[in-house]
Amino acid sequence: MPTERFTFQGHSGAPLAARLDLPDGPLLATALFAHCFTCSKDIPAARRIAGRLAAMGIAVLRFDFTGLGQSEGTFAETTFSSNVEDLQAACKALSARGLTPSLLIGHSLGGAAVLRAAGRLPAVKAVATLGAPFDPGHVTHNFGGALDEIEAQGTAEVTLGGHRIEIGRGFVEDVSAQNLAPAIAKLHRALLVLHAPLDDVVGIENAANIFMAAKHPKSFVTLDDADHLLSRPRDAEYAAEVIAAWAGRYLDLKPPAPPPGAPEGIVRVSEADPEGFLQDVNNGPYHHVLADEPEAYGGTNRGLSPYGFLSAGLGACTSMTIRMYARRKGWPLTHVSVDVSHDKVHAQDAQARSDGKADHFRRVVRLEGDLSDEQRARLMEIADKCPVHRTLERTSVVLTEAG
Repeated sequence: MPTERFTFQGHSGAPLAARLDLPDGPLLATALFAHCFTCSKDIPAARRIAGRLAAMGIAVLRFDFTGLGQSEGTFAETTFSSNVEDLQAACKALSARGLTPSLLIGHSLGGAAVLRAAGRLPAVKAVATLGAPFDPGHVTHNFGGALDEIEAQGTAEVTLGGHRIEIGRGFVEDVSAQNLAPAIAKLHRALLVLHAPLDDVVGIENAANIFMAAKHPKSFVTLDDADHLLSRPRDAEYAAEVIAAWAGRYLDLKPPAPPPGAPEGIVRVSEADPEGFLQDVNNGPYHHVLADEPEAYGGTNRGLSPYGFLSAGLGACTSMTIRMYARRKGWPLTHVSVDVSHDKVHAQDAQARSDGKADHFRRVVRLEGDLSDEQRARLMEIADKCPVHRTLERTSVVLTEAG
């Protein structure tokens, strides 16, 4: 997945650092991701969600707010409202490149920021939040005893997520004064709320309040036992998968027609669980499946094995080819089914064969309908002419039987 470094001016004029994750194939839409309070654009949840969306043709910009990560400026001088202005500046910068965002995604306080910003961005069609607070002022409970010092001195250092960061009085006053309910009620965009019931940073009641304040179309998906930062890979992958599937319903993701003779689109396979073998398989904006290995081979058996996919390709191509031929001939074929099994012959056995082929595919084709013997025989011949069969038979043995 190509990733570009991207810089734009934030609300104060300071350069903000961003990454733009782009699809390998056609660009179908653009999304903007707002990270959680004091985090950065490079947190695992942001990377995984960006990668998943890019695989379905959606470019994703994720950036560091003013004074955070690699962005310039002073965080102590920022406010919740200035974060919203940074989001608007990011949208403006993307629009200047012809990449106007139609999807906003916000994590934690970034979720509150996208809820506030969405109404100011006419091109946005959908908004997704992860662990977002209904009351942005909720974040101040993390400051503990520093609130008195901030009030008295104007700034104070607090420890958040293991990092020391300076908070200014303006931020506390601004975030405490925010009321998102009217903005959510007038959102007029599709809304997806994702939240973990065991989130001990932003409680699940926040998700309930956001959901109740919003009008349809709105959806809620639980993140089960995930933590606030979605630090486990499987939780971030699940959130990414849900957002990608949901976004396809509300964004116009129609890919341009390929020119005649063009190869098929890119199939992206990305690791979903580094502790096992689970893989995300994406082909364009609408097709997503899982690949895995059986438990006996160290996998979790949550998807077809690689050879299972190969067998599925052979079976699907066989059925399609037979159906296409029968339709053209006007023959009374009512149903086709194909059973495919694969066997790997040991190399030493393959050496003994004259053709030297080690992969054996056994295909049982069942044809239903009032077909003559001659028609059945011809359709069985046609089965051997399917394109996948012809590709495989160059290095494998494909045996075809009538069922």
